[in-house]
Amino acid sequence: MNRKLLILDVVLGACAIYGGFQLHSQWVAAKARQAGMPGAAPKAGPAPVVSPLPRQPAVLPSGYKAIAVNTLFDPSRNPDIPVDAPPPPPPPKEPPPLPSYHGMMDFGDPLGPIALMSDAGTAGHQEVHAGEMIGAFKLLSFSRQEFALEWEGRVIHARASAGGGEKPRSSAPTVAPITTNGIIPGQAAPDTGPQPQPQGAQLGPGQNLTDAVKACQSGDNTPAGAVADGYRKEVNATPLGGSQCIWRAVGK
Repeated sequence: MNRKLLILDVVLGACAIYGGFQLHSQWVAAKARQAGMPGAAPKAGPAPVVSPLPRQPAVLPSGYKAIAVNTLFDPSRNPDIPVDAPPPPPPPKEPPPLPSYHGMMDFGDPLGPIALMSDAGTAGHQEVHAGEMIGAFKLLSFSRQEFALEWEGRVIHARASAGGGEKPRSSAPTVAPITTNGIIPGQAAPDTGPQPQPQGAQLGPGQNLTDAVKACQSGDNTPAGAVADGYRKEVNATPLGGSQCIWRAVGK
């Protein structure tokens, strides 16, 4: 028993000696490393210069317009559809030749005065009231100096001497009112005409008003009812208190 304790004491003593040598060796190595280190601490270098990041623009709703409008599935859903401009209107058509205007007369007809006109290219006279058609034109108003026609929605004013293929004088959207100022009942109303005949003569029928009616000549003293050249003279009272004189073909 004593022998075993002795051996154990020897082993423990050897381990303690070995540990002491190892500890001493570690201490010597630490001292050597410490001796090799510099005495002063190194200085820190300057910090690197860092540039700021670029500023990002603010996010606006208009930046998403292309995403909302132009879809990836159907480009026709783009609301900005190009619209073709309408074609220019065609130029206005030229009216056909105007009818000829030979004068006017007023017999007290409820429909108003009568215009004596003839369509372009025809020789016969036609009695036309305001609002009636003469060829392709509608008579709107007339006077001794001018007359107004309507053709395809356009109003054409022309002088009393115009017609028979002449071009209209002017065109305006308004219609001149019908006037009878200065009208001599029973007498044609051209601007120019033959010279007046001497007073107190039996002159007979004058200018043609229609195919069956002629005007009385100025200064004609032929009595009413007289017949000359196949025409009978008629003198009728007018609503204005005057009288009108015409020569009407016998039997018509």
